[in-house]
Amino acid sequence: MEKIDAAISGFPIQSAMQNLTRITRNPEIMGGKPCIRGIRVTVGTIVGLMASGHSANDILKAHPYLEEADIYEALAYDL
Repeated sequence: MEKIDAAISGFPIQSAMQNLTRITRNPEIMGGKPCIRGIRVTVGTIVGLMASGHSANDILKAHPYLEEADIYEALAYDL
């Protein structure tokens, strides 16, 4: 949890939770699970990667179609 806290320190969580524009839910995509911008990357995938020790940079390198803000919104959504 410390690693996740460190990853999101300085990110305005409160304002992000009010405007989660990158998180979408569609019953036809990933069974309606919350996804990043309608693509087949779930919030749970991002949170799971962070919880298992991957950094935001690791995730962005492995998934170049994601943006840094996608990761922060996924973490804010899951709080």
